[in-house]
Amino acid sequence: MNDVFYSKHFTLEQISKTIFAAIAKESGGAVANAGFVDLGDKVIIFDTFNTQQASEDLKLIAEKITNQTVTWVVNSHWHGDHIRGNQTFKDSVIISSQITHSKIRDMHPSRFSKQKNDIQGLKDYIQSLKDQLNQTNDIKIQYQINSLSELKDSLPTLELVLPNQTFNTEITLQGTKRCAKLFTLGGGHSFCDAMLYIPDEKVIFMGDLLFVNCHPTFFEESDPVKWSKILKKVERLEIDVAVPGHGPTGTKEDISKIINYISELTSIAEMSNQNEDIEIPEIFKEWSSPEFYQQNIKRLRALSNL
Repeated sequence: MNDVFYSKHFTLEQISKTIFAAIAKESGGAVANAGFVDLGDKVIIFDTFNTQQASEDLKLIAEKITNQTVTWVVNSHWHGDHIRGNQTFKDSVIISSQITHSKIRDMHPSRFSKQKNDIQGLKDYIQSLKDQLNQTNDIKIQYQINSLSELKDSLPTLELVLPNQTFNTEITLQGTKRCAKLFTLGGGHSFCDAMLYIPDEKVIFMGDLLFVNCHPTFFEESDPVKWSKILKKVERLEIDVAVPGHGPTGTKEDISKIINYISELTSIAEMSNQNEDIEIPEIFKEWSSPEFYQQNIKRLRALSNL
């Protein structure tokens, strides 16, 4: 697949004849994963990346492979790395849950204008990273520079495009050859997290409810107890491939790993004292984004009021 298509933002992974995952590259403008599904006469895009440069590549390849225009676009939740590419799909029906729509509408205008008004600040920060890179030659810093440079390039023409259709709990997207179920079981990672399930193919796009081989992010709005309950319900579905919000494509086993992660970290947070830096448990040592581990422990401590 990548012989015929190249994007600096993501790698394209063919999951079945009709389903493709777009897995974010560390150094591009995607930041999170996305994907698309061909239903026969209709095409769904799942999430739109962090920049319009990345989402334009996604639209281009989706329409080239399916030989159709994009019908529906799903926003899994309100976080920027999943919705900032919406403007690429103004001619499509953009769908989110009612809660996600409200959060995008309420939270992003001020964020967008603040970033647009401080492009110089971002340039200065990128320069400081370049200075660090000269000292350390750390590839991670190079990736960060590249990704932030994509963000900088996106800002002058970035516009907020809201979903134009909403649902509360579940909606079926029907095509001539197959259907997809878009549903939410509430909020776990964010205020409300939606997933796209294609039963015929046993494939599910999970947004940030699933991270594969990388530490998930717990935010103030995250509810680890509900998150775990949602994942346990999803585990009951017939799933061969689970596409996460971050990390490579996974399986049902990776859903179990996040349930276990939440359980392990909750125990650690309850048993450790406030200022203690806890070493990452062996089973999560190889996971990427280890910087989120201590942050997650702190968040769990705050939740349990310890």
